[in-house]
Amino acid sequence: MRAAVLEATMAELTRTGYAALTVEGVAQRAGVHKTTVYRNWKTSDDLVADALTTHFAVDVPIPDTGAVESDLRALARSLVATMTTRAGRALLATVLSEAVRVPRLADIKQALFDDRFRRAEPVVTRAVERGELPEETDPAELLKALAAPIYFRLVFTGETVDETTADRAVDVALAAARAGALPRG
Repeated sequence: MRAAVLEATMAELTRTGYAALTVEGVAQRAGVHKTTVYRNWKTSDDLVADALTTHFAVDVPIPDTGAVESDLRALARSLVATMTTRAGRALLATVLSEAVRVPRLADIKQALFDDRFRRAEPVVTRAVERGELPEETDPAELLKALAAPIYFRLVFTGETVDETTADRAVDVALAAARAGALPRG
């Protein structure tokens, strides 16, 4: 039942958006009564938060190609592939529009980013150990520099986001890191 309701929540979120999502719609899609949903999630905000956390908690494969450029390229392309799906766009719309109003969504957004940075940190650590990046390179800062152009297009300009966008983001982030512009602290 839990999996069906969370899957239905993501489907409704991508179909209607956060503002129009209803517990009734989720329950109908999941094939359960709305009281079942309310018994397990006190509010629709709790339901959406749980669905987003569950959906985006899948393991992110961390590449280990032996070179920082190809590792970062794989990470950036994976980000583009994830965030250009309907579910990825629903996540963006929800956390951007509702995170201020719903503190739990803001916490989830922060946790999702923290988790992604933590999982991807070995890519930068290995690159430093191989001498491909300066020793003082901050993994989180490099990953933020990598993701920033992708999110900028997704959120602000609405420009096309594709593998070319990912590859350019890698080039910019690597240039900054190699120039020593992304130190720790």
